[in-house]
Parts: sequence; C-alpha cells; structure tokens
Amino acid sequence: MVDKNVYIIQGEINIVVGAIKRNARWSTHTPLDEERDPLLHSFSHLKEVLNNISELSEIEPNVFLRPFLEVIRSEDTTGPITGLALTSVNKFLSYALIDPIHEGTAEGMENMADAVTHARFVGTDPASDEVVLMKILQVLRTLLLTPVGAHLTNESVCEIMQSCFRICFEMRLSELLRKSAEHTLVDMVQLLFTRLPQFKEEPKNYVGTNMKKLKMRAGGMSDSSKWKKQKRSPRPPRHMTKVTPGSELPTPNGTTLASNLTGGMPFIDGPTPISSASSETASAVVSPSTDSGLEHSSQATSKEDLTDLEQAGSPGYSAAAGPVSNELRAPEQPDPQQESTQVEKAQSASVESIPEVLEECTSPADHSDSASVHDMDYVNPRGVRFTQSSQKEGTALLPYGLPCIRELFRFLISLTNPHDRHNSEVMIHMGLHLLTVALESAPVSKCQTLLGLIKDEMCRHLFQLLSVERLNLYAASLRVCFLLFESMREHLKFQLEMYIKKLMEIITVENPKMPYEMKEMALEAIVQLWRIPSFVTELYINYDCDYYCSNLFEDLTKLLSKNAFPVSGQLYTTHLLSLEALLTVIDSTEAHCQAKGLNNLTQQEKKEAARHSCEAVDGTRDASSVEKAVSERKTVGMAPDIPGLHLPGGGQLPAEHGKSGCSDLEDAGDSGADKKFARKPPRFSSLLPESQELIEIKNKKKLLITGTEQFNQKPKKGIQFLQEKGLLTIPMNNTEVAQWLRENPRLDKKMIGEFVSDRKNIDLLESFVSTFSFQGLRLDEALRLYLEAFRLPGEAPVIQRLLEAFTEHWRNCNGSPFANSDACFALAYAVIMLNTDQHNHNVRKQNAPMTLEEFRKNLKGVNGGKDFEQDILEDMYHAIKNEEIVMPEEQTGLVRENYVWNVLLHRGATPEGIFLRVPAGSYDLDLFTMTWGPTIAALSYVFDKSLEETIIQKSISGFRKCAMISAHYGLSDVFDNLIISLCKFTALSSESIENLPSVFGSNPKAHIAAKMVFHLAHCHGDILREGWKNIMEAMLQLFRAQLLPQAMVEVEDFVDPNGKISLQREETPSNRGESTVLSFVSWLTLSGPEQSSMRGPSTENQEAKRVALDCIRQCDPEKMITESKFLQLESLQELMKALVSVTPDEETYDEEDAAFCLEMLLRIVLENRDRVGCVWQTVRDHLYHLCVQAQDFCFLVERAVVGQLRLAIRLLRREEISGQVLLSLRILLLMKPSVLSRVSHQVAYGLHELLKTNAANIHSGDDWATLFTLLECIGSGVKPPDALQATARADAPDAGAQSDSELPSYHPNDVSLDRGYTSDSEVYTDHNRPGKIHRSATDADVVNSGWLVVGKDDIDNSKPGPGLSRPGSSSLVNQYSLTVGLDLGPHDTKSLLKCVESLSFVVRDAAHITPDNFELCVKTLRIFVEASLNGGYKSQEKRSKSHKYDSKGNRFKKKSKEGSVLRRPRTSSQHATRGGHSDDDEDEGVPASYHTVSLQLLDLMHTLHTRAASIYSSWAEEQRHLETGGRKIEADSRTLWAHCWCPLLQGIACLCCDARRQVRMQALTYLQRALLVHDLQKLDALEWESCFNKVLFPLLTKLLENISPADVGGMEETRMRASTLLSKVFLQHLSPLLSLSTFAALWLTILDFMDKYMHAGSSDLLSEAIPESLKNMLLVMDTAEIFHSADSRGGGPSALWEITWERIDCFLPHLRDELFKQTVIQDPMPMEPHAPKPLAPAHLTPAAGDTRTPVHPPLLEMPSELGACDLEKSEGPRTVSSSSPGSPVASSPSRLSPTPDGPPPLAQPPLILQPLASPLQVGVPPMTLPIILNPALIEATSPVPLLATPRPTDPMPTSEVN
Repeated sequence: MVDKNVYIIQGEINIVVGAIKRNARWSTHTPLDEERDPLLHSFSHLKEVLNNISELSEIEPNVFLRPFLEVIRSEDTTGPITGLALTSVNKFLSYALIDPIHEGTAEGMENMADAVTHARFVGTDPASDEVVLMKILQVLRTLLLTPVGAHLTNESVCEIMQSCFRICFEMRLSELLRKSAEHTLVDMVQLLFTRLPQFKEEPKNYVGTNMKKLKMRAGGMSDSSKWKKQKRSPRPPRHMTKVTPGSELPTPNGTTLASNLTGGMPFIDGPTPISSASSETASAVVSPSTDSGLEHSSQATSKEDLTDLEQAGSPGYSAAAGPVSNELRAPEQPDPQQESTQVEKAQSASVESIPEVLEECTSPADHSDSASVHDMDYVNPRGVRFTQSSQKEGTALLPYGLPCIRELFRFLISLTNPHDRHNSEVMIHMGLHLLTVALESAPVSKCQTLLGLIKDEMCRHLFQLLSVERLNLYAASLRVCFLLFESMREHLKFQLEMYIKKLMEIITVENPKMPYEMKEMALEAIVQLWRIPSFVTELYINYDCDYYCSNLFEDLTKLLSKNAFPVSGQLYTTHLLSLEALLTVIDSTEAHCQAKGLNNLTQQEKKEAARHSCEAVDGTRDASSVEKAVSERKTVGMAPDIPGLHLPGGGQLPAEHGKSGCSDLEDAGDSGADKKFARKPPRFSSLLPESQELIEIKNKKKLLITGTEQFNQKPKKGIQFLQEKGLLTIPMNNTEVAQWLRENPRLDKKMIGEFVSDRKNIDLLESFVSTFSFQGLRLDEALRLYLEAFRLPGEAPVIQRLLEAFTEHWRNCNGSPFANSDACFALAYAVIMLNTDQHNHNVRKQNAPMTLEEFRKNLKGVNGGKDFEQDILEDMYHAIKNEEIVMPEEQTGLVRENYVWNVLLHRGATPEGIFLRVPAGSYDLDLFTMTWGPTIAALSYVFDKSLEETIIQKSISGFRKCAMISAHYGLSDVFDNLIISLCKFTALSSESIENLPSVFGSNPKAHIAAKMVFHLAHCHGDILREGWKNIMEAMLQLFRAQLLPQAMVEVEDFVDPNGKISLQREETPSNRGESTVLSFVSWLTLSGPEQSSMRGPSTENQEAKRVALDCIRQCDPEKMITESKFLQLESLQELMKALVSVTPDEETYDEEDAAFCLEMLLRIVLENRDRVGCVWQTVRDHLYHLCVQAQDFCFLVERAVVGQLRLAIRLLRREEISGQVLLSLRILLLMKPSVLSRVSHQVAYGLHELLKTNAANIHSGDDWATLFTLLECIGSGVKPPDALQATARADAPDAGAQSDSELPSYHPNDVSLDRGYTSDSEVYTDHNRPGKIHRSATDADVVNSGWLVVGKDDIDNSKPGPGLSRPGSSSLVNQYSLTVGLDLGPHDTKSLLKCVESLSFVVRDAAHITPDNFELCVKTLRIFVEASLNGGYKSQEKRSKSHKYDSKGNRFKKKSKEGSVLRRPRTSSQHATRGGHSDDDEDEGVPASYHTVSLQLLDLMHTLHTRAASIYSSWAEEQRHLETGGRKIEADSRTLWAHCWCPLLQGIACLCCDARRQVRMQALTYLQRALLVHDLQKLDALEWESCFNKVLFPLLTKLLENISPADVGGMEETRMRASTLLSKVFLQHLSPLLSLSTFAALWLTILDFMDKYMHAGSSDLLSEAIPESLKNMLLVMDTAEIFHSADSRGGGPSALWEITWERIDCFLPHLRDELFKQTVIQDPMPMEPHAPKPLAPAHLTPAAGDTRTPVHPPLLEMPSELGACDLEKSEGPRTVSSSSPGSPVASSPSRLSPTPDGPPPLAQPPLILQPLASPLQVGVPPMTLPIILNPALIEATSPVPLLATPRPTDPMPTSEVN
C-alpha cells in the first residue's frame, strides 16, 4: 500500500506545475518545451521517482523538495507561482513529511532555508507581492519552529532572521506585513533562546578557529545581504562555499538595481571590531573571525524583491566610510577622506584589545590573510548550485547552536545603539522588544559569550537610552534593565551602580523639560527592583559596605523618604511610589520575621543553641565549603590561560590574582567556575559577614572618603589623615599607597599624577607602576591602560619620569623586546605624540594629522639603530587613530563617556567587581535600623495628609509591620517612636477636654490611630519603653473626657456598700450620702462653658460621643492592664514608671488624674502577682510618697490607703513577698495622725478584710506588731509610735523624688551591724546600756533605724527582728496601772467597731493566735478597752478638737492654671465627708455601739484568759517536737502570769471602772470568775502579790474616784463587790502569800483600802460590808496563827499583830475588842532567824492628825525609785507610765519575764524599809498608784539593781535590820 504522503506530494506537484503551465510563457504544449525547461523537467523527474516508491522515507527529503525550491529560487516565476511553491513547502513542514532522523534531512533543511531566504519572483503589484512576502515569513517561521528546524546550520538561522528583519525594517511595506514579520521574529527569538540551555559553549580556541562565523548586518535598509562566515584556519581558505551575484542584471522593466553595493567588503571584527564597510557604526560587534567576503544576494527581478530594499548608490554606504569602532566607544561621524586599505583595517582590528572581549584571535597575520583572499572572490549569477556541491564535498553540516544565538544577540544589541544614526526609533524599539523576549526566555548569564556582550554594549546602550526623550523607548529600556539586573546582577556590579545612580538623577532632577511620567517610571523601576527578594540586602552589602562604591542603599532610602513628602501638600503617585519602595524593605523584613517567628516556635528546642545566628543559619554551613572551593579554584582554575593575547588586569595587584604572570580578565571576572561557587570579595572575612564586620567597614569607608577629599585638595594631607586614622601604615608603605591610588576611583586623577610624579616619591612611582600587569600587551595598549590611571602632567621632565618607569616595567613584563630601554621609551613617547596629533583640536587646526608614512618615518632607526617592525607600527597607528587614548577628566561628551565606561569595565574585572549574593533576610536588622526613621516619618506624613481609604490602610499596615519588626528584634526606640507618632494622630493630646468626645468621635483617622496604638501596645507591649508615657497621656485624656469603659473607672472600695466606687466622681453626686447642700454648691460653682454643656449636648455631639465610646470599647484599653502579666519585666517597669510619674501638680495633673493612674498601677501590680518582687519597690515608694507626704486629707490619699490594703490583702498569699507587703503597711503609721484619722474608716474595713482572708499567712511577730499597731491607731486613736513619725517627717520633703537607692535606708540593721538583728529595745533606743549602741541615737539615727525592712534577709531573720511592739515590749507599760497609759487621740466609732470585730476574729480562732501575736493581741485588747471606756469618753472629749481637721480636709488646693477651672471644678467638695467621722452622722447609735464593744471586749479577754494555759502548753509541746530554734516558749505559770493573765486581768479590771453600770457589773463578774479560775491556783506567792499590786489595788484605787456621778447607788454596789472580791482573793491565797517577805506591807495596804472604802460611800452599804470582810480576814488569819510569833512556842503576839491593830484602830477602833477580847498577846521574844518579821519603822506611824492616809506617802515613793533607775531621765514617774513603744524611755531586753534575774525572792532579806528612807522622795509629785516594794519586783523591772548589798544565801537575822 502506498504511503499517503506520496499522494500529498504528487498533489502539490500538480498544483505548481499547473500554475506554471497556465502562465503565458508556457503557452506551447509540446513535450519538448517541458524537457527544455529546467523547472518543469525536474518536476516530471520527481513524478517518476514517486511513482516507483511506496514509502516516502525511501528517498531523501532533498529529492522531493528540490523542484519546489528551484521554483522559489527562480527569478523567472511570478509572485503567485512562487507563492504556491512556498505554500507547498510550508505544507510539507507542517505535515511533518520530512523525517527528522533521516540522514539527508540536514541537507534538505539547509537547501530550503537557502532557497526561501533568497526567493526570486517577478513582481506584479505591491499587494500581491506582499502576499508572497507574507508566505515567505510563514515558511521561515514554520521551518525554524518545527522539530526538523533543529537541523539548520548557524548560517541558515542567521539568514532566516536577517530576512525577517529586512521585511520588518522596510518602511515601504505595509504595516500589517511589517508587524507580521515582527511577530515571526518574536517567536523565533523565543525559540532560539529557550533552546539556549541545551547548547554547549565551545572551548575558546575552537570557537576561534574551526567554526564558520556568522554575521548579521544592521544599519539602514542596507541589509540586503547576509554575510556568511567562512571557517577560519591558518591556511588560505578552500574554495568558496556560497556565491552570490555581484553584477547588475537586467530586469523586465529595464531598470537595473545594484543589489550589492556593499558586496565584497569584508567585515573584520577582532576583539574590537571596526565596521569597515559602512558607516552603520554599531553593526558588527565582537566576532573574532573575519568575514568571508561573499554575500549571497540574488538578482532582483522586481522592485519589490527582497534584495531591492536599499536606495541604490546612496553615499551613506560608500565603501570608503572611515573606520569607526563601536565596541567601547560610541561612534563618531565617518570620515570620508580617510581611505585605507582593507588589510590595514584587518590588522588594526586584530591587535586592539579590550577587556571582556570573549574570543581572541590567534594572530594578526591571520586576519589580513583571510581578508585579502576573500576580497578577490567574485562569482557568477547562477552560482546557486554551488551550495549543494560544496556540501557534497564532505563538509559535515553542524546543527545550529550558540554561535547563531550569539550573533543574533549581538545584532539585537547593536540595534539599540541610540548613537547610530541608522537606527531609527522603530529599530531601537524592535531591538529592545526582542531583547526583552530573549532575556525572558533564557538564563542568558549562564553563557559566557553572551555575558560579555551584556556587560559592555548592552548595558551601555540601555543607559544611553535612559536619557532619550521618547517615553516608549525609555519605558522599554527600563524593562530590559530590570530583567538584566533581576537575573544577572552578580556579573554587573558597577553597571547596576550606574543604573541606579541614573534613576536617582532622573527622580531628583528639577528640570522642567523632564516629563513627570519619566520620574514616575523611574520610581516604579526602583520599586520593582526593590521587590526582588534580597535585592536591597545585596545593595547594602555590595555598595554601602564597599569602600569605593556609593552608599546606594542609604542614598536611595534618603531619596525615597524625601520624595514621599509632597512639597505642595498634594499627594501624587510619585509620593506613593516612594513610600511603596520604602515599605518594600519593611514588608520583606516583616515577612522574614514572621517566618522566623514560626520557625522558632516549631524548632524552639533544636535551635535554642544557634538562635543568635538565626539569619545566617543556612548560609554559614555552606559558606565554609564554598570558601574552600573558592580558594582551590583560585589556584587551580586559572591555570588554563588562553594562548594568545593577554588582556590588561584592571589594576589588581599581582599578589591578588596574578599567579599566571598577568591576570586574565575573563577568569578574574566571570569564568564558568563562577556558576558553581560564590566568590568572596576580599574585604569580607566570609561569604556572609557578621553585622559587626559591616559596621567596621562602613566606619572605615567614612574615613576613606574624608581622606580622599583631603587628598584631592592636597595629596600629602590625605595620606597623613589616613595614617593618623590607622588606615595606612606609618612610615608610608609604598606598595600599600600605590594600591590605594589604583583602586580608589574617587581620587582626582590629576592629583594622582602630580603625587606619583613628584621627585620625592620616586620609590612610590615604582610601586605604582608595578601594580599594572602588562604581560602580553602591545606597548600602546599598555600605555593606554597606564594613562587611564592618572592624568599625565604637562611638563616634559615629569612626563619623562613617568614614561621611564612605565617602559622599564613593560619591558620586564614582556621579556625585554626591542633593542634597549631607550628605544622602548622613544616609541612610548611617539605614541603619546601621535595621540595628541590625531585628536587634539588645536593641533588639527594648524596642520593635517600625521599619516602612517610620516609616523613610520619619524621612528626610522630609533630601535637601537634599526627600524621597528613595520606591522607593529601600523597596528599602533591605527589603534591610536581610531581610538584616542583619553586623558582622564579632560574630555566631555561622548569621549568622556567612553572613558568612564572603560574604567567601569576594568573595575568590574578586578576582585572589586565581585558581587556577593546573599540569602534573603540576611541583614534585615541592619537595613531596618537604617530605614525605619525615614519610613515612619513618611508613613506618618502620608497618613496625616491622605484622605483615601486605601492609602490610609497602607500606611497603617506599614506601621503595623514596623512594629512587628521592632518587636522581633527588640528595638524599643523604634517602637516608642512609632507609638509616639501614632499617639499624635489620635488627637487625644491636643484637644481640650470639653470638645474631646465630639472631636475624637467625628475623626475617623483618630479612630484608626487609636485602635492601632492600643492594638500595638497589646501585641508588642514587651518592647515599649518611653512610649508608655504617651499611651498613659492618651488614657488620661480619655478618662477626663469620660470615654473610658465603666470597668476602668470603677475601683474597689472597702466602705462603700457596693464594694466599688467610681473615680469619675461627678457621675454619682450622692454616692456616699453626700449632703444635698454640697452637691448644690458644686453645681453652682460650675464654670460657664460646662454649665451650658450640662443643659444637654447637641445631637451630632451625642452621636460623636457615642462613636467615640464605641471606638474606645474596640480599643479595649483594659486589656493593657490584664495583659500586663505577659510583659517583659523591663517594659512593665517602664509602664509603672509612667503611671507613677502622674502626681498632682499645679499644671498638668490634678488629683483625680493621679488617682486614676494609681488605680491602674495597683491593678497592674495585682495582675503581676507572680513577679511582684521585681516591681514592689517602685509601688511602695509611690504609695509612701502619696500617703506620708500628704499634708491634708484628700481623695487621692484615701485611694492610696485603700490601694495599700488591697495590695496587702491580695499579695499576702505569696510567701516570697508577704513580709515586704506587711512591712509596707507601716506606711500608714507614718501618715500625719490627722490625715490617718480621716481614713481610719477605710483602714479599719481593709484590715478586717485582710485578717479575714490572710490571718494564716502572717507569721512573724513584726508583722503582727504592724497590724496590731495599726488596729490600735485606727480603732482607738493611739498616736503612731514616735520613731515612725520621726522617720516620716525626716523624709517628708522629697522622698518621692529619690530613687530607691537613695531612700533613707530602711534597714534597721544600720544601727548595729555587728550582729544580724536588732533587739526591740534598740529600736526604741535604750540609752541605758552604753556599748550596745555605737553612736548617740540622735533623730537621724531613729530615721536610720526606721522600721521599713526592705531586704529579704531582714524578713527571713530567724532572730527576732525589729518590732513595733514585740512581745515583751509591753513591759514598758506601767504595770501598776490598769490602763495602758497611751495617749489616746480621738477615734472613729465605726472604725473602733470594725477593729474590735477584726480582733475578735483573731482571738476566737485558736489557729490565728500564735506565740508571735499573743501579747500584742492582749495589749491591743487593753487599748480598745481603754478607748471604749465610759462609752468612748476620751474620743468624745477630743472630738471637738478634731473638727478643725475636717474643715481643712474639705478644701483641696485650687488649681492655679485657668484651664483647670474648666476641667473639673467639682472635685473639691465631692467626697468631703468620706474621710470625716461617722459619729457626726449617727450620734444616736453611738452609746449602744460602745456598749456592745465593751461587752465584746470583756468576752474576748475572758476567752483569752481561760484559754491561755492550754494554748501555751500546746505551743511548748509543739516546739519540743520540732526542736526549732528561736525564742523558747515556756508554759509555766510564771510566764503565763506575766504575759497573759496579769495584763488580761488588768484589762477586765479597767472595765470594772466604767461609768456605765451594766458594763461595770459585767466586768466585775468576769473579773471574779477569772481570778478564781482553776488555772490560777498554781501561781506562787510572788505572782499573787503582783496580782494585788497590779490588778486589785489599782482597781480599788480607781473605784474611789467619782466615776459615774449620776449613778451613785450603782457605784456603791460596785465598790462593795470590789472590796469583797479583794478579801476573797486574799483569803483564798493566804497560805502562799504568807511566805512573802513583803506580806506585812501587802496586808497593811489591804487595811488601808478598807479604811478608805469605809469612808467612801454615802449610803451604809459599804460601812456595813467592810467591817464584815475585815472580820472575816482577821479571823482566818488568826486561825492560821499568823499573828503569833513563831519562836515563842506558845505563840505570843507578833510584830504584825501590833501594826495591824495600830492601823485598824484608825478607822474601826472597836473592832479589836469585838473580835479578840479574850486574846492576850505577850511581849515579843527574841526571834528565830527564820521568821519573817518585817518591822514598821517609827516614821511610818501616821501623825496624830492624819487619820486618812498614814501609809500613803511611802507607798508612793517607789515609782520615783523606778524613775531613778533611768538615770538620764529622772524627771519622774510620769515618763514611766506614759512610755509607749517608741518613746525614748526604754528598758532592757531582759524584761521578758518578771523574774528572770537573781536568786529566788524568798532567799532575800526583807528590804521594805531602806528604800523608803531614800532621799529621792523629796519633791516627787504624788502618784496615783499604790505600789508595794517587793525586791523581786524591783529586780525584775529595773535595769540597775537598787541596792548593791551582798546577798548571802542564809537569811539575815532580823536583829540586824533592827
């Protein structure tokens, strides 16, 4: 079966043949014609072939293609026929009839390309002709794009492209066709560049010698020809492969057209090609081999023929056009007079060597040779078939690859040259368009050959296009630039720098001609670059951190931020674009931070160790291996140097890279090895330098710039400066300085010239010259390089010096060519002269420039008597003639641009040109620190000025991101700045209070800002520092304007029934039962504006306020308090500092502001209970400041007091802080008593709460002491201890201002640091024991020994620390009085009630009574007893005085600032009565409440009394088990008596003297019960004696006073019960009492009382009862034989008997007879030494007249003795009784129990009598307390023994006493 494809081909044959035959020419139908006609003949031949095959693959593609291609080539066919043949060919391609793997395919493709690109046809009319051209395009497109297209050779591809370009640029063709051609080109370029990665680069030498070279021609419409490159070899070329007609052929219409004006002219492009054949200066670039001088052009048979596109003979294409190089210089105008032979050109091109040229030529000879041979080629018109024959000769057809792509790329680049006059705008645009496609399709930078083109011409042309006025070209070039720098910026370091500088120039230029759009596009280009990940980082690292580059990143940031601020105030797109660019940095940094944040969360554990180098973590691991590889490459990779010419090393020192003698630029720049390894710039220590290193580089760079500026004024100065700064060594190191002169592009070249050529610096000159590597460079090339580095001075001797050094070095580098140095020197000089001659305008005016001949003549015989090689001279001549050696900084315009560009390329080839790529996010912190300032400023500005929602949102998100970054890196200064900026926009600080709700409510921007501020503070509060102040200011404003949520202004309160009060006190005028009068007054005092606003705000104002409230609710300011527990400590401390700083002053803050801030502070402390220790100091000092320094009572003080207690209540549960918290309560004791009494209410309630919740958490005696002292001060008006008051007053002036460290040291230890604790007595400064206290305890000392313990050690001390009234200190109280003897001030009834309630809570729960607080408890009970006595009479007496405080308290300081009057005039009298005395309001209830209190106290005392023994014994038991240290707890009766029973009994006794009958009676009952309780039975005699002395006698004495005048009968009854009790107790304990040595005195005192009571009452009640009791006692005593003297065995009457009756007789003279008539008592016998018989001395006998008080005076003298003990304080007994804790009278610590010292009392002789005779009695005021002198007691209470008598163990005989 026959292959269907065969039929397809047969069908196509028929169509074409039919068309040919229909044509008029073949009108005859004889077969002979067909035979004769070659076209028809080949078709018929093909038919026969096809008839004999069944598979198309049996024949070669060429066989069935040839007839069709002949039709296409034939110039005799008309357009339609050619068109049909083209269609057929297209069909074969589309139907894939050509087998890609067939061996003949390549040849077939080649033929097809050749035929189609050289199609000929007879033109008819333009429209039909264009159809054919269209078909040609279609075939070419299909040909290249189908798979078989891969077989095309490089030459064919170039031809195909060239044909398309011709159609594209032929302006006579219709636009549609031209556009189609353009699209075809786009597709082709895309295909070719997409395939680029598949092509391998040939080794350089191979490329240079064994490849056919291609050339595409640009330039006007002269593109009639395609230049085929012949394979180059050292031999003369083989015979021509392709030939084209160069003759003129007749055309049907008789005209002849020259098809090949440019025919036979070779294009020579050595490393720097010179386009020799025409003035299309940019056409041929960088292709090292010569062109064959052939071009294929087919004869034109019609005007429209493809080759007919140029205007014949136009002078622009004359062969004589002057040579113009367009590699590194922009073209000059061609110079028609300069006719020079082709050979010369070839030579000059071959030796001109410039960096970055990618293919070297082997030798100059080669060029001239091949070029001249080709010159002579000339071929006949029908040379078409030669193509095939040449291929058949065995040349293998290589498929296309890199060479054609490179040629295409070069051609496209040449199209973009704006300085080439043939490049019309259309062409430039087209070039840019196709370059864009190329760069988008392929990674061009991977290909070295293309990279060279990009670095040089492409960048050059693009940058030139940036200054054109046509916006479309400008935009297109920006786009190409972006693609370039996006993908290959690492190869284009200095090009990128230049580009960005150009853009910056465009943006900043103030030229009115510069269209706005250009600026906008430039900004957009920057923004787009900015968006490339890590681009900004790379800018920073490669430019800002490079000594010799501009600070691109910094300058751009400045430029952008400046540009974001509109000058006119109007926002344009440029402003927003600038902001956009700034934000890009922020965005990317923020994204990295986010990512790192997530990473850190997920890999916290793993990365903990490497956290510090989080950014670099990926980079560093590879960096070391990369570095290793790099270093290896440095040694190995550069070895294969390319044979042939060596290119100049752009000034790097040989030490760096010159291992092969000179450094090959290619290798130093971007050799293939770069693809694998990143290279490290020499200035960095690693591929990812540390930030620290970068900072050092930047600092060094600043110094270098300064040094450079100084050098440019005066070289010596600059060098000296750098030496001082340590950047250059001292003394001057020539090599180092030379290197610096070479590598620093900022230096003035003129100055370098002067400095180097200075006679003094000969050595430096040598070093300078040796920095060049001239190896392999021709003399003029080396000189060119040399003179680029400095400006040659004008003086001949200087030039000579410079040139001598140069020639010497050059000869050494190149193996000493020429005869001698002089010859070399002369030649160098000649080159400079020639340069001047050729290019200096002044010289040229005078005479014609030198010719080659003249140049040769001048140098005749100079080379050591011989001539130089003529070829070399010729090459030099042309090189200088064609390209001036530019003297730096002398030229302008294009020449200067060329020079600058050359320098740029050279720098790029040195290690300086290494561009470091870094991972994105590597130096975010550094970048952010540089950009945040300008960015935040710009954001703020835009936010402020813009009204558009989107822009506002953008700036807000910018703020948010900045915040996020600063939080991530912990940059609090940035964050503070941000918050401060945002706070300004909330409009909260600027507005006055009354307008604030409406202004804020109606300003949506302010809402956004406020939400933002609070949102940021919530999210990133951790790093807020200064900013807290601004946030607090805003909060205060909201508070003043009443916009805060209710919860924030309501605070806890103890007294208020709701438990809460509002800080905004206006809202609740009758909050606290405030009198209506008051609120009326405050209403009257309203100032004008507020008055009017009270009448009701307008609706829009109400709406605005509602909106404002809503917004604030969304801000959730309360979260700041609740979330403060998550803040870092430092931030928390700053926040607290901000709150503490708000204290009332004249200007800014009033009392309510301070109260609000205080409340916030307290809530924050409570939120942070877990770490309260860290902030406690601040809070405590603040509270201290508020409370202690308050002169008058005010709301703020009340809040501070309440706050203290709230803190205490909440914080006591925390062990670590509870001690300090309790200590801080002593602040309350430091307050002025008048102020304290005003807040007593709150304190009482607060303490109650505290004890109820936390009694179990209070452990130390000190703490209990604090609490009980407070209870006493609050409940009963006791003055706080003086020691404390002293402290308070001493600190008063400025304690608040002091820092913690300066606060008066609260360490009690200061007094006696020699041991770890301070005893109580020291706290109360006992002066008796010199030696304990090292300096006299002046007031200052009292301050120092102040009571606030700060240090933890003090709290933890196991030894008793300082106490306010530690157990035992109660012994200061006068023990012989029922009252505690404190001066009780006025107290508040309710407070007293509450305090008693608290106390009863403690007492009733056994768990809360501890050894630490028992005695305190007792003491406090007694004080309350005293306060409630007689219904609080003391308070009543003093109440009248206290009213003066009230009036003061109601009058707050008025503000001086007039504005404040508007603010809140109501504050003054708001809570006036809160601090007053509740008694004023509720007098009716007072007596009743006092009654209850007294009974409650009685009950408590009784409870304690009964439970004391069991409590103590359980404690003792517990201590035995625990074996703890500390004070030993004794449970014996002596301890119990001293600490519990005695004081309690005294307390109960005290109430027995109450004026209220009921209380009295109740108390007596309790007392009786207590005294007769079972536990007391085990007391010994001494204790019972003290019971009389301390409880009963004082009670009886007190009852003698007129306590309740109204209730006479009641008093009688009380006295009777009391006297009865006395006798009962006496009798019950008679036996122990008898053992006392002081029994007689005791007995006499009892008699004394009997006497008084007999005469006390008005009724007979007592006069009857007393004798009865007395009788009772006497009888019992008598029965016990007390009155009998022991020694007379029958028992005669003793001395006691005598005294007794002596006394009784005074008031009951008859009693003795009644009772003892019978008894006769004998005279006293001599006594046994054992019998205790104290004798009353004579003077005790009362004087006759004094019947009342015979014994009184002596009894009263004792206190004076006691007083006398305190030797310094002999002012008398008063001090003792009133001494209170803290008063100067103090006693030794040995007073813990009554009789710790001395032997047991019984062993002592009776000492009653001696002291009574003491002289001290004189002048002592009588005291109201009867005191019995018991030596034991005296011993126990006085620090100094009264008598220094020896104490023998045996009792002394009484006779001695007598």
